[in-house]
Amino acid sequence: MNEYAQQLTVAQSDPSERAAFIRRTYAHLAGAILAFIGLEAYMINSPIAEMLLQVMSMRFGWLMILGGFMILGRLASGLAASAVSQTVQYAGLTLYVIAQAVIFAPMLYLAMYYSSPEVIPTAGILTLGIFGGLTLVVFTTKKDFSFLGSILTIGSFIALGLIVCAVIFGFNLGLVFSAAMVLLASGAILYDTSRIMNHYSPDQHVAASLQLFASIALLFWYVLRILMSLSRR
Repeated sequence: MNEYAQQLTVAQSDPSERAAFIRRTYAHLAGAILAFIGLEAYMINSPIAEMLLQVMSMRFGWLMILGGFMILGRLASGLAASAVSQTVQYAGLTLYVIAQAVIFAPMLYLAMYYSSPEVIPTAGILTLGIFGGLTLVVFTTKKDFSFLGSILTIGSFIALGLIVCAVIFGFNLGLVFSAAMVLLASGAILYDTSRIMNHYSPDQHVAASLQLFASIALLFWYVLRILMSLSRR
């Protein structure tokens, strides 16, 4: 991390280097999304997704999966931000995509077999549309959204606490919670996009793509939950 700290940030770099960073970051992000789609297609059409759904349906199964995901997520983020080698960075991004695919598999299985067929593609289109719009806001306004950091941290802890309570006490968080999480994820996209431009160095494109992928995944999760809930109604 010290090596990165001594370098210029993306915003301070010359235009050609900045443009190259943006191309690499979003190319890696697109690759991560495609890899995620491929893994989900495999899991849903194999016994893996159904097996994970059975684990999740156990009383504390979801907490086990969520806890494992949080541990792997922290590890993957650390690897992707590593200054040791690019191989280590790619290992972190790969690990994170796999972890996201595992945690998404049960819900996508339910969406595919127990909801309207248009639910998943609609959620994907809405997610990418929201992401594209928020990204455009950051790039056109050039505003630093780092002030959202503390708000997002507090909101994340509150959301995690509510999720744990919902699992322990067996209540449904409902549409209002999902809508609030869509707002939280949208704020995270603004924050992360601004942060990678103002605080990352030009050779941290792998870590930047992981950060953006994490925010997109969070947004997609709750957009999909809302559409699934409306579809059942």
